[in-house]
Amino acid sequence: MNKRVLIVEDDEDISMIERDFLEMEGYTVHIENEGIGGYKEALKGTYQLILLDVMLPGMDGYEICRKIRNKVDIPIIMVTARVEELDKLRGLGIGADDYIVKPFSPTELVARVKANIAQYNRIRERQRKLEPAEEAEIQLGNIRINSKTHRVYVGDVEVDCKHREYELLLFLMQNPEIVFSKEQLYEKIWGMDALGNIRTVAVHINRLREKVEEDPANPQYIQTVWGAGYRFQAEK
Repeated sequence: MNKRVLIVEDDEDISMIERDFLEMEGYTVHIENEGIGGYKEALKGTYQLILLDVMLPGMDGYEICRKIRNKVDIPIIMVTARVEELDKLRGLGIGADDYIVKPFSPTELVARVKANIAQYNRIRERQRKLEPAEEAEIQLGNIRINSKTHRVYVGDVEVDCKHREYELLLFLMQNPEIVFSKEQLYEKIWGMDALGNIRTVAVHINRLREKVEEDPANPQYIQTVWGAGYRFQAEK
């Protein structure tokens, strides 16, 4: 399989470093140096992953990520010079799968790219192997997931869950009442162990609660077990 990565980066030196290290690992790389061109290129759907700078001329990385997230189902890694936690969480909140802060180690960047693509491929492979006789729907309480169509319903209303949100909810509903630590969930869903930031888990948990809980501040289903992690509380 041809491994293709799209880099959207206006700093030529940084984009060349990213390209060179990825090409040494066998990736085919295309570079766009401004936001609108990056947005249009991303919509072609011919890439396995997007490295997306935050500060771009024409259209910033946040806007690109928000606009393509429901149209392009591949990993998106935000590349940012901003170190504030809110900036990082903002990118994750609009659908980015991971982020890396400048200046970064090129080897770490390559490791993040490999890990995100590998996890994405593992998820897709599990879906392809889903046997026709296997139960496609899981319903606990008022929440229902169809694992063949990737659709989530609260009551009769379909809710829009991003890629990682869906996988996180599915995993918790497949393992009700079991408490998982942030580290366990990060390794299971993101598949990167210590490569990333486990605060990503809390961000996605909070976004799931906003979508599936009647009162996100007092969740009925996705519960925090203080000092231990999270569990999906099946309705009695």
